[in-house]
Amino acid sequence: MTGEPRPAAARTEPHEADADRREAGTDPRYQDPRVIVATLRSARTVAIVGLSPDPLRPSNFIGFYLQRHGYRIVPVNPREKEILGETSYPSLRAIPFPVDVVDVFRRPEAVPEIARDAVAIGAKALWLQFGVVSPEGARIADAGGLAVVMDRCMKIEHARHLGRMHWLGFNTGVITARRAREL
Repeated sequence: MTGEPRPAAARTEPHEADADRREAGTDPRYQDPRVIVATLRSARTVAIVGLSPDPLRPSNFIGFYLQRHGYRIVPVNPREKEILGETSYPSLRAIPFPVDVVDVFRRPEAVPEIARDAVAIGAKALWLQFGVVSPEGARIADAGGLAVVMDRCMKIEHARHLGRMHWLGFNTGVITARRAREL
């Protein structure tokens, strides 16, 4: 390799999902800190679509973290009977009790149907993890009255706004040893 740029014919074209990510990333409605904090504070039950039983997978770690922080986790994975000590359901519509947040660990192509299901079960929010960008899914959830968070990690946002990172002063603009009463 001589360090020369590749010829134009060898360059790869941007992937369609990259364009969707840029489109969604520029829309502040889907990454609004006020929506994120309100969702984290009001939620008690989180259905995780695509929750893996493998402790090395990000979905499992995030589910475990949220459980440890007082959220009821509802696994949605048709291939499993139980994950993180909770009954796993084959779909959102199979869950027999109310769900506050639907947290999605699936490919963006699956999101529109998941968003329709989230609206149908009366969820309050649709949360799409890092890399899960679906403007269509967001529009469906918006139209159904759900709060939408896209391309953000629920665990990181919890730690940033309500957890230990918040205690240390991250994302607050204030570094102090005293914890604020309200954000």
